[in-house]
Amino acid sequence: METYLTCAKAAQSEFVEKKSRFIGLVFPVESEEEARAIMEKTRKRYYDVRHHCFCYIIKDGPVRYSDDGEPQGTAGQPMLSVFEHAGVQNVLCVVVRYFGGVLLGTGGLVRAYSKAARDALDAAGIAQYRVWDRVDVWCPYAFYDRVKLELAANGGVIEDTEYGADILLHAMLPQENTAACADALREMTAGRVRPTHVGSIYRAVLLEK
Repeated sequence: METYLTCAKAAQSEFVEKKSRFIGLVFPVESEEEARAIMEKTRKRYYDVRHHCFCYIIKDGPVRYSDDGEPQGTAGQPMLSVFEHAGVQNVLCVVVRYFGGVLLGTGGLVRAYSKAARDALDAAGIAQYRVWDRVDVWCPYAFYDRVKLELAANGGVIEDTEYGADILLHAMLPQENTAACADALREMTAGRVRPTHVGSIYRAVLLEK
């Protein structure tokens, strides 16, 4: 199954620049039809805005953007560049602008729309779709910090932690890293930490910043 990045959830950002109010909205989407349906809803929600700019990237599908009345190249393309730089797919971004009466100029518009898109993506977070191995890791307290560092070094994500006589970490590892991580943990702890594979799943997991 293919590995790719997307936004972790729908999110919103907002700021004011020289009296113009910019609201950035980001959504995970699976198709162009879903993206257009969401845009229709946002147009109805923000029916009184001066500009309703958007971009979307569909994995193995179309890439679209619109300046919606702003000078060409000052809104949709800068927004799109934010998501292309982040490497995310299956994502829709809408930035609405309530005009405040003060012209921002070409450079000011590019910076404002880029910031709105970037802030919205930061609020949503980036998730990675891939095959993950679920592992249980029994860990003596003395090794806890080192085990967490080794899991992180192998791209692992800790889902839950149980504290008892020892610590039980419920973690997920990228499937291609599981064997190497298990070997490293056993070697590092002289065999006292032995991860147990409990299953695999294909899903999006929020990446740590």
